[in-house]
Amino acid sequence: MSLTGEEMAAGFLNVLKPPGMSSHDVVGAARKIFGVKRVGHAGTLDPAAAGVLPVAVGRAARFIEYLSAVDKSYIAELKLGEETDSGDDTGQVVAKKENFSLPTLEEIEAALAQFRGQIRQTPPAHSAIKIQGQRAYDLTRKQEAVTMPEREVTISRLELTAYRPEAKKLLLSLDCSKGTYVRSLCRDIGRALGIPATMSFLVRTRVGDFSLAASFTLEEIKSHGQEALMPPETCLSHLPRVELPLSRRPAFCRGLGTTLREKQLDAPLLVFGGSEFWGVGSYNSRTGELKPTKVFISE
Repeated sequence: MSLTGEEMAAGFLNVLKPPGMSSHDVVGAARKIFGVKRVGHAGTLDPAAAGVLPVAVGRAARFIEYLSAVDKSYIAELKLGEETDSGDDTGQVVAKKENFSLPTLEEIEAALAQFRGQIRQTPPAHSAIKIQGQRAYDLTRKQEAVTMPEREVTISRLELTAYRPEAKKLLLSLDCSKGTYVRSLCRDIGRALGIPATMSFLVRTRVGDFSLAASFTLEEIKSHGQEALMPPETCLSHLPRVELPLSRRPAFCRGLGTTLREKQLDAPLLVFGGSEFWGVGSYNSRTGELKPTKVFISE
């Protein structure tokens, strides 16, 4: 089915991205299903990876930026014996070790312990990070030397969920902050074990409030149509909420501020009038005024 009209189709989709499809391809498919141009996604997934990809449709697309800071969860398969330049099994092998003693469970746990909490990691050169205005993977394809800057990320949970010594594979489950490269994490765990390693598969199981259990394939979304769309406010529960008097609705729609008595409010804020979601606003503690940042409703 195909739906038309920016006003009709407005909300978030919890897409189950399949392997072999890029995040951009998913956005293109959503445009065709709902007949709208304004579609965006949060948290790019590599084409080879699968799992949760939040997609915003129509007027909801203006709120996609507020998902950039949420934490994420993954299940990753790590294969011992080879390290690649991309960090996954699509890259060129840069280090290989055929004869090595398989690590014990105690050795694996000791290695994993080094990567819990705040850590520093170097993203792979095969990534979308910009270096002097150009994507790192574009520079790499041109065979230009790329020096990737280190970054600090947080791994709040990292567990070994399965160990297959005969296949030289570990299955890891983790929760992490934005900006974490699981490919780099797998590479670094291998180095901590003294064995080259690469990520052989990745499934993203959660992005903020978006879970794998509640995700839909594109085929299911096409079948459900607008029923698959979730209101923006239900997907942004990590933002604090504030309620304005219903009389301020016209002013909020016009971008005018409202004076509040609160001494301190975090920004951005989900703004409601009763049970109706109006949009996102910011609060100036100096002036005591809340101003609209992104307006969802119309007069």
